[in-house]
Amino acid sequence: MDYLNKLNKQQIKAVTHMNGPCLVLAGAGSGKTRVLTNRIANLIEKGVADYNILAITFTNKAAREMRERLNLMIPDSAAFVGTFHSLGVKIIRENVAAAGLENNFTIIDSDDAISIIRKILKDKHYDPKVNSPSYIRNRISFIKNEMLSDGEVSKFFNTPPERIALEVYEVYKKMLIKNNSVDFDDLLLIPVKLFMENKNIL
Repeated sequence: MDYLNKLNKQQIKAVTHMNGPCLVLAGAGSGKTRVLTNRIANLIEKGVADYNILAITFTNKAAREMRERLNLMIPDSAAFVGTFHSLGVKIIRENVAAAGLENNFTIIDSDDAISIIRKILKDKHYDPKVNSPSYIRNRISFIKNEMLSDGEVSKFFNTPPERIALEVYEVYKKMLIKNNSVDFDDLLLIPVKLFMENKNIL
């Protein structure tokens, strides 16, 4: 555990903490990534199976940096280090049939989603200059992130622009299913639904 020599007293406390939650509050440039990677290495050294370790971060850049640092300490570790979305992809791929998808499902990005929404608006003879595709994309994202039921959606979406957004959403959903596709919001929504509906997957 030579790596502990490079840490200060508070960092060592966080790295070597074993039982129960440990909350670390630290500002930019204070060594949070170092603490997290050293903590993972310490857990593995103390006998925690690497495949039982999950490290989540917000950006791909941070995840890549953590994986690189961890690999220097523990080569070929099976600990999962990634973003919320990359974890979502992993869970969906492991349970693709239960998620109602085919193995070769595709992930559409925000630009793809906007393009699909534009096409739906055009097919329904709505002017995209009046009915903003970005606004509709945000409304669709809101529905998914809040996990609103059909009843809740119709209760919340009362204004004319929201009703159009809801109309587009219904077609958007069907198009994604037909094309065996998911969007970024689905990468978070589908795993949560899988966990809620299937105890074995959870």
